Amino acid sequence: MARCGFNRKTALATVTMVLAAEAADVDVVWGLKNSIAGLQHHRGITHSFVGVPFVAAGVLGFVYLLHRWRSLRRARNPKASGTRLPVRWGYLYFCAVLAALSHLLLDYSTAYGIRLFEPFNFRWYSWDIMFIVDPLMLIVLTAGLVLPALFSLISQEIGEHKKGPRGRGAAIAALVCVVLIWGVRDFQHRRALSALDSFLYQGAQPERVAAYPYMIDLFSWHGVVETSDLFETVPVNSLTPEVKTEEEILYYKPPETNVTRAAKAAYFGQVYLDWAVFPYVRQQKLTEETGAFLVNFQDLRYTYPSLRGRQTPLGGFVMLGPDLRVWKQGMNSGKPPSLENLEHPPER
Repeated sequence: MARCGFNRKTALATVTMVLAAEAADVDVVWGLKNSIAGLQHHRGITHSFVGVPFVAAGVLGFVYLLHRWRSLRRARNPKASGTRLPVRWGYLYFCAVLAALSHLLLDYSTAYGIRLFEPFNFRWYSWDIMFIVDPLMLIVLTAGLVLPALFSLISQEIGEHKKGPRGRGAAIAALVCVVLIWGVRDFQHRRALSALDSFLYQGAQPERVAAYPYMIDLFSWHGVVETSDLFETVPVNSLTPEVKTEEEILYYKPPETNVTRAAKAAYFGQVYLDWAVFPYVRQQKLTEETGAFLVNFQDLRYTYPSLRGRQTPLGGFVMLGPDLRVWKQGMNSGKPPSLENLEHPPER
C-alpha cells in the first residue's frame, strides 16, 4: 500500500503503514492472562471501526517519538543522512487509518470472523472466502515487493537512473491481483453455498449452510449444514458444482442435560458460544470414582476431513464435578484434558 504512491507524498509513510496494518493484533496480550481471555478479546475493539482511529493515533504517536529520537541523533551528528521528503503528520495519520482498515478487511475475509461494530454491536462478521494463510496471495504480494528490486539491479547494470521511490507499478499490480483473487473466491463461495442449499439432508431441509475455504484449492470447500436434528459436514466442489454427499459426516445433536447447561453457563462456555458459528457440545463421564463430567466444545467450521480423528483446532472443554461446579475449563492445548493439575482439586 505504501509503495502505491503514499511514500512519495511524505516521509515515514512506509514504516507508519506497516505498523498500523499490524497494530490491531496487540489484543493478543489478553492471551497472556489465559486462553479464555484470549478468545474473548481477540478481534474485538482493536479490530472495529470504532477502534481504527485510536489504533492509527497510537501508531502515529509511536512513529513521532521514533522520529524525534532520530532527529536528536542527527542533531548530534550533522553528517548523518536525513530524509529527503518532509514529514506531513496529517497525511501520515490518513495513511495509518487506511492501513488499519486493511487489517479489518483481511480479517473479515477469513472464516474466523471479526466484531466490526464493537462496542455498540458484538456480533461477529465474516466473509468466509479466504483461508487464514493464503499462499497465492502471499506469492502475489511478495512478487510485488521483490520484482522491482530485481529490475532495479538490471537497470543499474545498464546505467539507467530513476528518481523517486521504486515499485509503484508492481505494488498497484499486486493489489489488483489480490482484489481479483477475492473476486474469484467470492464467486466460487456463492456457487458452493447455492449447491449446499439445493439438497435435503437426511430427508430434512437445511436451516443453515456455510462453506469454508481450503488453503490452496480455489474450488474445494468445507461445507457445513444444520438441520433441526443434526449437523453435517460435506465436501463441495464449486467448479462443477457438486456436493459430495457420499463423504458426509453426521453430528447428531445430543439432548440438552443439566451437565451441558452448566457447562454452557460457565465462563468458557459463554465466551465460546458467543464466538462459535456451528457449536457442537457433547458430554462424557470421566470416571465412576470421581463422578466428574467432561463437556467438549468444538466449532464445526474447523472439522475439516483431514482432521478426522484428531483434536479439532479452536475447541475447548469444561470439566464439572458431581455437583456441577466447574473444576477446570479452557481451550484445547493439544492434549486431552485430565484431572491432573487442577487449580481447585475436587473434594472427596
